[in-house]
Amino acid sequence: MISHFFESVGRYFLFLKEVFRRPEKWRIFWRQFILESDKLILSSIIIVGVISLFIGGVLVIQTASNLENPVIDKMYVGYMVRESLILEFCSTMIALILAGKMGSNIASEIGSMRITEQIDAMDMMGVNSAGFLALPKIAAATLLSPLLMLMSLVLGLFGGWFVVEVTQIIPTPSYITGIKSFYNGFYIFYSCFKMSLFCFLISSIAAYKGYWATGGSQGVGRSSTSAIVTISILILMFDLIVTQLMLY
Repeated sequence: MISHFFESVGRYFLFLKEVFRRPEKWRIFWRQFILESDKLILSSIIIVGVISLFIGGVLVIQTASNLENPVIDKMYVGYMVRESLILEFCSTMIALILAGKMGSNIASEIGSMRITEQIDAMDMMGVNSAGFLALPKIAAATLLSPLLMLMSLVLGLFGGWFVVEVTQIIPTPSYITGIKSFYNGFYIFYSCFKMSLFCFLISSIAAYKGYWATGGSQGVGRSSTSAIVTISILILMFDLIVTQLMLY
């Protein structure tokens, strides 16, 4: 089992070496980059937006119910919701959601090409199949994913505001004051960095699993499942590492 683990790690880094070779034609790369941006990022806007709206509202209710002490200013509800969204939900939780959607999409697409021998045909024609298939996906996911994080933050805060307006669980001015209070811009950079890192892991590992899929259609399913499980574990592991390095 240990030897299999190190073999997989080695093959993964050799795969990345092939992926990051200079593209043979930049025009083709940018065309694929735009297509993958639409497929991986733009198609995720709806699910990320809906989840962020509801989570923002849930955070407001949970935080307000735990701050019923009259000594504590209600503005801290808005402050704590903002910090929770920035520090953890809008990066880590959204990345875990994207691991299922984005990871399975990439792994199944490339895996299907492997079992139908399309990748073998590319290799025989002298095309860098790893770079052609995976590099636009990895670049699009890594570079554009912080936009999803920022959108999630805005919609999460809006969802919280909507719940405050409807339920009057706390005064609306207090919620808005809390959002504006004690702002630390570094936390935005920290969350965007985490999101980019997580989406790099999602796209590269899913592409690697799909690229080496074997065993027909069942093998594609196994590679997708294996990719999602591996990615989820690594997201949580790197969340701990990055948080320790950047915040303490």
